Amino acid sequence: MNSERLKQLFDFLEHDPEDSFTIYAIALEYLQENQEKAKEYLDILLEKHPDYLPTYYQAALLYQSMNEDKKAINIFEKGIELAQKTNSLMTKRELQNALNELLFEEDD
Repeated sequence: MNSERLKQLFDFLEHDPEDSFTIYAIALEYLQENQEKAKEYLDILLEKHPDYLPTYYQAALLYQSMNEDKKAINIFEKGIELAQKTNSLMTKRELQNALNELLFEEDD
């Protein structure tokens, strides 16, 4: 986690508290070293910015890594639906592949 970059991102967020890209960037900064903080910011995106497609892949992977597979599956499915609706076929394929992998692991 780069504390200088995080400080700059919080400065951006202070000027525009509704900027989904900045919230997402903060979540990604926290992802490696503080999963709970990353989850907090990804959850904000899922709740307040449900049309911000990049959130779904990272959020689902995070929940999966925290052994919350049911929540991860739900997030993958919502992301796939949004990707379909927005005609984001590559993202849809990535989400579907990750979901299939998770479901395959559950079957073992």
